Amino acid sequence: MNQKIIVAHYYTDPAIQALADSTGGKVADSLEMAKFGQNHKAQTLLVAGVRFMGETAKILNPEKIILMPTLKAECSLDLSCPEKEFNNFCDQHPERTVVVYANTSAAIKARAHWVVTSSIAIQLIDYLDSLGKKIIWAPDKHLGRYIQKKTGADILSWHGTCIVHDEFKSRSLYSMKKIYPNAAILAHPESPESVLALADFIGSTSQLIKCAQSISQQQIIIATDRGILFKMQQACPDKILLEAPTSEEGGMTCLNCGTCPWMRMNTIKKIIHSLTKNKKNHEIHIPKRLQKKALKPLILVLGSIISGISNNIWGVILGRAMQGSGAISSVVMALLNDLICEKNRIKAMAFIGLIFGMTFAVSIIIAPILATYYGIHSIFWITAPTT
Repeated sequence: MNQKIIVAHYYTDPAIQALADSTGGKVADSLEMAKFGQNHKAQTLLVAGVRFMGETAKILNPEKIILMPTLKAECSLDLSCPEKEFNNFCDQHPERTVVVYANTSAAIKARAHWVVTSSIAIQLIDYLDSLGKKIIWAPDKHLGRYIQKKTGADILSWHGTCIVHDEFKSRSLYSMKKIYPNAAILAHPESPESVLALADFIGSTSQLIKCAQSISQQQIIIATDRGILFKMQQACPDKILLEAPTSEEGGMTCLNCGTCPWMRMNTIKKIIHSLTKNKKNHEIHIPKRLQKKALKPLILVLGSIISGISNNIWGVILGRAMQGSGAISSVVMALLNDLICEKNRIKAMAFIGLIFGMTFAVSIIIAPILATYYGIHSIFWITAPTT
């Protein structure tokens, strides 16, 4: 029997988030949604969110059927970074390392050296800067500016913005703070610099929820999509959550009013239709060659980063397991794609095994030296670029 499971983003309608929770699914950020689907035995994963989230799920779960309530739910950051224009931009700066945000298409991810989420972007860029690397960052200019300010790295940023976060107004937020002087301001780093300057905490969606739980203030002003309030209120039912203003003082109306119009295209009715009617109109398809190229920066690099920033053995184990699965899948795909005749196949596999053996032998000698002089975390940060 083909089991189906629903994963939903924090920004979807509360009714959809409740449905995912109540049916054994998951409500999370885009990468966690895809990872949940990877670990779940269900062969069909319904992704309630925007298109790049479905693509990320397909990249990490190529053998599964990935459905979406609608394939028309786009993302302004994704749309702001067309493949042809971005490739030309990168070609003009071949000396720079390309780092892209998870909020991009599979084609953009395939062009990148690194794919990151907002929760790990600063650590990665800081490390690349320590190696003297110059960076191309895409697609969000506000997040790029925030990272540059935190790290001091040489960053050439793409010009995209999120239509929700770009609407938050610092003057209106400042006035709201006067009304609620004891309230903490939590903001997503895709917000304008002037808004981030007023924030008490800046972080990803999951980080904002964790901060709301632990922060001492009882009143919290939230500068991100209002969809997050559903899970945030569940996490801290005793807190008073307030939406940050998205309109100027003086009565000017907002355009998106703190909510993503594409996220709102996901509805219960469309979910039912996608699971029971013609799946062809709801299924995510990515060319296999593009899947392969986009898979490597997602799995191998994130595995190194998780190991590098981990403070306990379980984080290291998780990171190394991700890298191992990525390495194995890359080898398998290479063998499948290469036209090796039957009589030479054993030789090819033996050669690959020899390379692995030599790698392990060298690592046994070098790793203790690196750990002694630079710390154990350095091993994972140094090996990350080679993945």
